[in-house]
Amino acid sequence: MSDQPTAPAPLSDDELRETLDLLSTVLASVSDRVDAQTDAMDRLTKTATEARQAAFAARSQTSPENYGTLVGDTIDGRISNSLTRITQTASDLIRAANHIQEVLKKAGEDRSDALRQLRDREQKLERFKSRLPWFGLGAVVLALVLTVTLPRFMASNPSTCAVLGASWTTTTTGVDACVFYQR
Repeated sequence: MSDQPTAPAPLSDDELRETLDLLSTVLASVSDRVDAQTDAMDRLTKTATEARQAAFAARSQTSPENYGTLVGDTIDGRISNSLTRITQTASDLIRAANHIQEVLKKAGEDRSDALRQLRDREQKLERFKSRLPWFGLGAVVLALVLTVTLPRFMASNPSTCAVLGASWTTTTTGVDACVFYQR
């Protein structure tokens, strides 16, 4: 036997035509199936690409670093001015509180000084009140002494004698005297 297979018997023209029609039908059917599978593969590839893009987007959105950057940008963009104003207001309030504290401290010191001065004055007044009767007694004694002695001293000088409304004259015994005449 030979290694080559034997050739089939030749087909007639009708059989060949029918075989060709069957082959073209099979080829058309296979082509339709391949086209359908190609469309299915394209849809599958598109879906896989979209899924992959969605996965990358989800990964970037759920990344802590990216999320932190997004939150930071949002904070900087939307509330940065408010935070700056709040910080400025807090700083102003602290300065005002410190100023008020200094003013209150100064007012307390001034009040203490005023109270100390008032207490010193009251003590001086009390000392004066305790000494007042002695001053009064001294004034009465001085008035009595001056009442008795002052005219005598004033009358011993010619100019003060004239102030008293008297005349300076010499007596018959030769003594100078301040004399009051009745008119």
